Amino acid sequence: MCGIVAYLGHKPARPILVEGLKRLEYRGYDSAGVALLSDGAVALTKTAGRISALEAVLPAEDAGQNIGLGHTRWATHGAPTTTNAHPHVDCTGKIIVVHNGIIENYATLKTWLAGKGCTFASETDSEVVATLIGHFYANPAESGATAALEGAARFEWAVQQALREVVGTYGLAIVCTDLPHVLIGAKKGSPLILGVGENEYILASDAAAIVEHTTQAIYLSDDEIVTITPEGFRTKTRANVPVTKELQEVEFSLEQIELAGCDHYMQKEIAEQPTSLARTLQGRIDLQNGRVVLGGLQSHLRTLTRTRRIILAACGTAWHAGLVGEFLFEQLARIPAEVEYASELRYRNPVIEDGTIVIAISQSGETADTLAAIEQAKERGALVLGVVNVVGSTIARTTDAGVYLRVGPEIGVASTKAFTAQVAVLAMMAIELGRRRHIASEHAADLLTELTAIPSKIERILDQGPHIRSIAEANIERNNWLFLGRGFNYPVALEGALKLKEISYIHAEGLPAAEMKHGPIALITEGLPAVFIATRCAHYDKIIGNIEEVRSRGGRTIVVADEGDEHIRRYADHLITVPETVDALQPMLTVVPLQLLAYHAAVLRGHDVDKPRNLAKSVTVE
Repeated sequence: MCGIVAYLGHKPARPILVEGLKRLEYRGYDSAGVALLSDGAVALTKTAGRISALEAVLPAEDAGQNIGLGHTRWATHGAPTTTNAHPHVDCTGKIIVVHNGIIENYATLKTWLAGKGCTFASETDSEVVATLIGHFYANPAESGATAALEGAARFEWAVQQALREVVGTYGLAIVCTDLPHVLIGAKKGSPLILGVGENEYILASDAAAIVEHTTQAIYLSDDEIVTITPEGFRTKTRANVPVTKELQEVEFSLEQIELAGCDHYMQKEIAEQPTSLARTLQGRIDLQNGRVVLGGLQSHLRTLTRTRRIILAACGTAWHAGLVGEFLFEQLARIPAEVEYASELRYRNPVIEDGTIVIAISQSGETADTLAAIEQAKERGALVLGVVNVVGSTIARTTDAGVYLRVGPEIGVASTKAFTAQVAVLAMMAIELGRRRHIASEHAADLLTELTAIPSKIERILDQGPHIRSIAEANIERNNWLFLGRGFNYPVALEGALKLKEISYIHAEGLPAAEMKHGPIALITEGLPAVFIATRCAHYDKIIGNIEEVRSRGGRTIVVADEGDEHIRRYADHLITVPETVDALQPMLTVVPLQLLAYHAAVLRGHDVDKPRNLAKSVTVE
């Protein structure tokens, strides 16, 4: 969601903060700001709108301060205004904070602080954190300090005291005007990374903000605090217990987060799918022996083979991948499976019996609802596996084991290459469990051979980009669309509808094709675009019947079908073809034209494809 960048080092902080914020624009935001410290004073600049608006109001002269905070805000508490933008300063003017997350008890804390004489300028929960730290910093004896505290020790203590009082989630970067050589970070439920360079440090919510300066980083865990000075950094828990953190290599380079000649990140990431998917599969498929080797799961294979039930927990696009996974595990491994919205699972009383395995799916590895579902599953004794993309992410560190997608950074808010990789990983898991449980080795080998061919088949679909653009152009005046599929392509219909909604702002509904006549058929009017995924699968004849139902009522049919299927041309106003593959692997192919269709519709409508309104890449708040 929001983006944090903080810098302490020997270089001017302002250009590093502004460039870092630009690298985090993809996370979604509606306002931005920076705070720079020097000589006991803070220079604060913030504004509603894009970073370009922030640059326009920054002072013409850079004073060369070497410590500062930057932030892009995605509004939760309070409207997206300049006043509500971060950084926030406490009422004493000494404590400056940027915050990601939600403070659930902020109203109670605000009332208590107001009773102590504190005042507030904004509507945000984040300002309450700054004011709470400021209160403890100004009144250590009154607030229970057992010894005289000065300097950085007093600052650290005030932060620890404040964090004991807050309920909710936070990624925090904090500075104090009395100490223009100290930067403090704290994490609970919202990602925070410290990049360690040569005599400089960058604290950020995402590695994208640090890779230009260093590839060495530490990843803070929940309830940890880091204190940074020019001499180095130290980490401890909120309860003041020292913690040793190991430096890790950031898993991607600056080049991977550049546009590389493309107009948009989404366009780039759709085009990357042949190579990114090949990287997902590389070294994991043993064709000679017809088996899958997933290193992260090897020590749990016996438990996985004996499992009685699988629950897949995810949100958004990852949920659609999980629905494909449900079908894969049931058909190939004969294991009862169900996909759950993590945002609902966390509040239910789910039945998690002995022999249940939970698979959490998330591109970012930081999705707040999915993290909460993981904690609930672990409390109930389930083995919890992660399918994530970001190395070192919270889900990757919280789950018992897992598999990385290895597709590289995904910057576009609308997920594309992560979806195909998630399906590929779930397919590998299902094929291997099926081989161990009941399907013939020859069948498993055939499936794996087909899986290795998927990347090259996606390349053939990408060649149809201009044709798909023309289809989008012919239909973008319509504000309501239907997406329909059966079997393994039903989740693809859901994903296609989501993509169109996310970036073109066209209302779209994804449905199992057979369900159309149980109500949604009433929506069909003359010219309504209906996208059918109608490959020659087990449901081919049935879905042709569904296409006829739409055509007879004046709907306009956009059909995704197999190459060489001449029969279906008579039913399609617009036809897009995909290479043939087995039913279970079709989603990795049939989703690609729908990604392109949504992309071109958004561009033709003049929308900002990579920064769709109201959306954030990583949903780290509830």
